[in-house]
Amino acid sequence: MKPTRSFIHGLESSSMGTKGVFFRDKYPDMIIEDFVGHFKDRMEKLNKILSGKAPLILVGSSYGGLMAAVYAFNNEKSIKKLILLAPALDINEFEPHLGRQLLLPAVIYHGRDDDVVSPSSVQDIARMVFANLEYHLVDDDHSLHRTFSLMNWDDLLETL
Repeated sequence: MKPTRSFIHGLESSSMGTKGVFFRDKYPDMIIEDFVGHFKDRMEKLNKILSGKAPLILVGSSYGGLMAAVYAFNNEKSIKKLILLAPALDINEFEPHLGRQLLLPAVIYHGRDDDVVSPSSVQDIARMVFANLEYHLVDDDHSLHRTFSLMNWDDLLETL
C-alpha cells in the first residue's frame, strides 16, 4: 500500500514557506496544511487531517517536528516513518513522551549551528525515544538552508 505523506511546518512558518512550496511542487499528493494557534489546537487539526490514513510518512520541521513526533506516539501503528528537521523535542509539550520509545524508523537532520533548537538537547532526547534512529548533524542552521534541497527526498519519502 502506498504511504500517505504529510509535511508539518514550524511554529512561525506556513504551508507557503520554503519547505512547503518545495514539497507541494515536487510531491503534489503530499498533505500540506497550515497550522496556527496553541499546540493543542494544532494537534487537534493534525489529528482530523490524518485520521484514518495509514501508512503515513510524516515530515516535520521544528515545531512541526514536535507535532509529528507527538502524533507518532499517539498513533504509532499508522506511521511508517518520521522525518524530522531540527525538531523542537526539547520543550514542555514533548515531556509526557519522555521515558517511552517508538520503534518505527525516525530520521533526523539538525544543523550544528542551530540557534533556535539546541542540537545537543534534541540529539540526547532522540536517542532515548527513537529505537530506530538515523541522526544527521549537518553543517547548517535551524532552517537547514544548505542541506534541505540536497537531501534525497525521493528515497526519504519512498517514492521510487
